[in-house]
Amino acid sequence: MQKFWMAGLFSLFSICAFAQTQPLRFTNAQDGWNPDSLGNHRVLVLVKTKGDVAKVIIPWRRRDENPQEKNIVVVDGQTNRLVKNVKAENISREKGIIYFQPTSGPSKYYVYYMSYHLKGTFYPQTFYKKPSENPSEKWLSKINHAAINAIATELQSVDAFNSFYPMEVIATEKETNALIAKNTGKDYLVFPEDRMHPIRMTKDLPERWIPNGAKNTFSDETLRGENFAYQLGIYPLIEDLKNVRVSFSDLRTKNGAVISKNLMECINNKGVNWVGVPETFRVNVPQRTVQALWCTIDIPNETKAGQYTGTAIITVDNAPATTIKISLKVANKVAINHGVNEPWKQTRLTWLNSRIYEKNTVIKPYIPLEKNGDEISLLGRKFTIAKTGFPAQIQSFFTQAMTGIGDKPKNILEEPIHFHFIKTDGKNIAFTSSPINYTEQTPGTIAWQVDNISPEIDMNVVGSLEFDGFVNYTVRVVALQNVDLKDVEMHIPFEPAIAKYTMGLGNVGQQRPDSVIWKWDVANKNQDGAWVGDVNGGLQYSLRDQHYTRPLNTNFYLQKPLVLPTSWGNEHKGGIDIFLKGSSVLANNYTGPRSMKKGDTLFYNFRLLITPFHALDTKDHFANRYLHKYINPDTAKSWGVSVINIHQGTPINAYINYPFIQTKEMKAYIDSAHRDGIKVKIYNTVRELSNRAYELPALFSLGNEIYSKGKGGGYSWLHEHLDPTYISGWFTPEVKDAAIINGDMSRWHNYYVEGMGWLTKNIGIDGVYLDDVAFDRDIMKRIKRALTQDGHAGLIDLHSASQYDKADGYINSAMLYMELFPYINRLWFGEKFDYENTSKDYYLTEMSGIPFGLMGEMLEHDGNPWRGMVYGMTDRLKWSETADPRPLWKEWDAFGIKDAEMIGYWSDNNPIKSDNENVPVTIYKKDKSVLVSLASWAKNEVNIHLKIDWKALGINPSTATIVAPAIDKFQPARSFKIDETIPVEPNKGWLLEIK
Repeated sequence: MQKFWMAGLFSLFSICAFAQTQPLRFTNAQDGWNPDSLGNHRVLVLVKTKGDVAKVIIPWRRRDENPQEKNIVVVDGQTNRLVKNVKAENISREKGIIYFQPTSGPSKYYVYYMSYHLKGTFYPQTFYKKPSENPSEKWLSKINHAAINAIATELQSVDAFNSFYPMEVIATEKETNALIAKNTGKDYLVFPEDRMHPIRMTKDLPERWIPNGAKNTFSDETLRGENFAYQLGIYPLIEDLKNVRVSFSDLRTKNGAVISKNLMECINNKGVNWVGVPETFRVNVPQRTVQALWCTIDIPNETKAGQYTGTAIITVDNAPATTIKISLKVANKVAINHGVNEPWKQTRLTWLNSRIYEKNTVIKPYIPLEKNGDEISLLGRKFTIAKTGFPAQIQSFFTQAMTGIGDKPKNILEEPIHFHFIKTDGKNIAFTSSPINYTEQTPGTIAWQVDNISPEIDMNVVGSLEFDGFVNYTVRVVALQNVDLKDVEMHIPFEPAIAKYTMGLGNVGQQRPDSVIWKWDVANKNQDGAWVGDVNGGLQYSLRDQHYTRPLNTNFYLQKPLVLPTSWGNEHKGGIDIFLKGSSVLANNYTGPRSMKKGDTLFYNFRLLITPFHALDTKDHFANRYLHKYINPDTAKSWGVSVINIHQGTPINAYINYPFIQTKEMKAYIDSAHRDGIKVKIYNTVRELSNRAYELPALFSLGNEIYSKGKGGGYSWLHEHLDPTYISGWFTPEVKDAAIINGDMSRWHNYYVEGMGWLTKNIGIDGVYLDDVAFDRDIMKRIKRALTQDGHAGLIDLHSASQYDKADGYINSAMLYMELFPYINRLWFGEKFDYENTSKDYYLTEMSGIPFGLMGEMLEHDGNPWRGMVYGMTDRLKWSETADPRPLWKEWDAFGIKDAEMIGYWSDNNPIKSDNENVPVTIYKKDKSVLVSLASWAKNEVNIHLKIDWKALGINPSTATIVAPAIDKFQPARSFKIDETIPVEPNKGWLLEIK
């Protein structure tokens, strides 16, 4: 077990044992019983004399509420059988009296006092068993006059991780009251505590604090260069404390050496958010609760060894300040990597305020932005700004095949994006626009500002374009006089030729319907925009205001949904209609009627993503063969694997989204794989966090900044060690790993970026496997920079279960994650995606990634191999026992597919087409040979003919052969004549070689 959880577990711990005469020990039984039936905690009781009734008083000092409502189970330690005759009395959080029949006479017995059963597997709920005593009347009559005294000797936890010792062993009411009486006149108490004993309880003082009481001094030791941390436990006595904060003095030695106060911080008070903006946090502490304030000191490497002293000053709005004298001994040894290789010492808390990789440097394959007048060029696209500040035109230069960038532009807009402010008389408010003011011009970002003024309204437009095709608009509308509006509309007039497909607003990926009619419904639907486009050009847009926060996803949307934009939503009067109007396909984003008083301000913000982001890299896709299983690298090499994904719940990456425990084992595995020429990626995302995280107590001290607010529940460990203010997440039964749902964007994302950088540099990971995510594109850019530092591969693949269901607010996974697509290497969509009963348009837009410059793989029921090959997709090796694309890999290698040009059925210049629109054809073209992939979406078996442009293929039809090579579990060997009918079964297809 990790060192953090082991600290102090085997020491003797003396507590007031009431009727006992010997100290009670807290020990770890090292998985000595099955907790899923008996619970995680028991008491070892010794019976030393003969008798029919044993009485034991157990001073367990429990943190759980209402212990009298939980069942007591006694087990005979000699026979391992349940003792039937048991009677519990006076059960409280402090102690309990248990009578039982010592069935083996003088011996040892075990009292289990928190037995439970689980309901559910991956999202379990814990139900503690109710008292169920049923002793015989004859035995029960003896307990008041024939009981012999037994002795509780040990409080045992099933393993070290489940132990309550020492920070979750409560002080008694008497001890607490005595301590308070001793400090009469004080508004609050302060308990300085070292980093190895994180404060875990908020409703009780730990018994550990009772002997020494509240103190105004703290002393500890650290190393030169170490990220040092300590705690100040605040306990209000008289009233709630308001705005508690900590400031610091310099630390000095007698010889004049100084550790500057500028290197000190209380993470509960100050920090830096995920985009580098300084933040302050207000800490209020309710009366008679414990609040941990975590303080950090970044000790410089050059610090001289010695004894440093100074102060931490606690200031409160409604109580006197308290000064804590700090004495810190700095040893002469320099900490390795600032101590972050030992995270159980809380050395990584400074990562919460990390700003690494924030600078918006251009990330490959993207190129620096180039501005020419009001035109801005970026990879494969061009963006032109109108005099209003809104887009005048957006163009794509990607080829239809999506394998390159051409010279001929494809217009996305039929006319500029524009607003209509319509007065009640039906007339539009006319604006006068100031000149475009370019406020930033860097290789990564170009930003501008335009003020559009009218007598009634000032519309200030601030826009920015980034190198990947992300456009952000802040549109601030201020009423210069009272004005009544019939409607506010933003028109996005799409070029009809580009508006072939749509996704979002209640539509799965499909050919654009004649009309889309949509209204805001944030309580139930995670929808605020759409993607409209073709394979080689399109636009995703979303509507927001200044109050936007990221909702929860992956089963939890309904617990924290979107916030209705005040402007666009307009108390649910707003909506979006998409329809053909004149010469354009118009996306009309409207708000409905509203009135504005002079000085009222509204924000009609919106974001654009210009798709695709880059061309397909088919060579890389077909050359990299993924294995999704923890397996010996030599075996993986023999299977033709080039990339191994290490899932959570495996021996070297056991705990979800916290790959910092089995790091030595992980590095050894990765080094072994690298010797075999194989890259290794690990599961690590932000969405939920393992309860094994060393920093968990510190993160909970930050309120709901890191963890989403909820009602608790979940696996037993969460019930027993946390206040019920969280949402329980994924549970991995094999390692009993219980995750807790993360909240909104927070400083944990800074930690995540630092962690990725550390894993890349120190462990050698080649990338990351993302299993749904809860972060935005700003973090994704930082992650990509961290993973690609110093020439590392930085591979990222994204898996998602379909989010298009009630629990996820009916959001398309591609819509949800499109802002991350510019930095993804491969998609894996995923559970609940239907490969059998969805259209080829759904495959293309929702799953394949091709309209965005990506390629992917299939998962649910191992996918559909015939349809998948039309998009270059297979299943992933060993994700399931039957997932095995190796027969297809063999054919790829025999043909040489990685060196072929992929031309999809969506491309007009595909030289091979089917005469049946329900059987599309994609080809992989080489010189003098071509691999033809065809698959059926027809309901019944059909016979098709191939329409072949032999000249375009460079093949002489008189000497050509068409052969279906034998591919295991895919197709039998067969030859076809040039004009022969090809039979195609429903949901199946062929791979044909034409030479």
